[in-house]
Amino acid sequence: MIRACGLILALGCVAAEAQDAPYRGKQVRLVISAGTGGGYDAYARVLARHLDRHIPGQPSIVAQNMPGAAGMLATNWTYNVAPKDGTVLLATYNALLPEPLFGNPAVQFDPLKFEWIGSIGKQQNICVTWRTHPVKTIEQAIGRDLTVASTGATGFSATMGLVLNALIGTKIKVVLGYATTEARLAVERGEADGICGLSWSTLKASNPDWIQNDRLNVLVQTGSKPHFELPTVPVLVDLVKSDSDRKVVDLISFSEDMGRPFAMPPGTPKEMVAAMRRGFDATMKDPAFLEEARKAMQEVDPLTGEEMDASLRRNYAAPKELVRRAAGVLATPAK
Repeated sequence: MIRACGLILALGCVAAEAQDAPYRGKQVRLVISAGTGGGYDAYARVLARHLDRHIPGQPSIVAQNMPGAAGMLATNWTYNVAPKDGTVLLATYNALLPEPLFGNPAVQFDPLKFEWIGSIGKQQNICVTWRTHPVKTIEQAIGRDLTVASTGATGFSATMGLVLNALIGTKIKVVLGYATTEARLAVERGEADGICGLSWSTLKASNPDWIQNDRLNVLVQTGSKPHFELPTVPVLVDLVKSDSDRKVVDLISFSEDMGRPFAMPPGTPKEMVAAMRRGFDATMKDPAFLEEARKAMQEVDPLTGEEMDASLRRNYAAPKELVRRAAGVLATPAK
């Protein structure tokens, strides 16, 4: 009987080790598609400090920034070049997820083939000017030239201005090529009138002093209803004039619900994807993670990988005419 019990215990140990095997002794590279100092970088690094505890085998996690083309560089690299062995996790921009739908030629990935792990929180984007700027409301911006700083042509910092121009009559000129932190510095220095498409949660994480010291005029926000901290700021969908325009706004901005998305390359072994998903889900409930996020003024309102995948498939099935109209709005030339 003793020998039998020993055998049972040994088999149990072997089973436990087998369950841990995919990540035991591994190092996971967390590739951050943003530059240092921004909201995406801040959120990803807080996750990296807690995620390992919730993955069987507890791999080490090393964060690595790979900025470029508003996240396109890292996202294309992860899809086409990154090892598919479960050791690469991508923190990408949610603004990139609709780009293949609208025919962006720079895209070298299919969002429906990524292995989606989850999202930390949703985003509501805002359009702002500096506090001393004469344009302080969205009504004052209509028909008036405004220059906004943007990191690249595919991010919300470019596309939100185009949407406002096409649907409510603003005259926003998008200046491309700024690094993440440089865009905000350009506003402070008066080189640009403002930024459109900056996430409110990103601003809280990266420039909390702007909020605490009331340094901005918030002109408009995205989302289906006002953010609880911006109750008097107009919502874009309430400003457009027709139901068809509202559908365009919804399709262009659906990815905002996936505000802080994480993915693994297509072809990653399913057992490693499952382990990473469940580890991510557990981290979102971890008191230590939630406390650090709270201190960093980061909003946690997560989606699972399965929920992200379902949303992408639903929106990629949108009627072709609606997709064409949305693509036309986004094709307005930027400077």
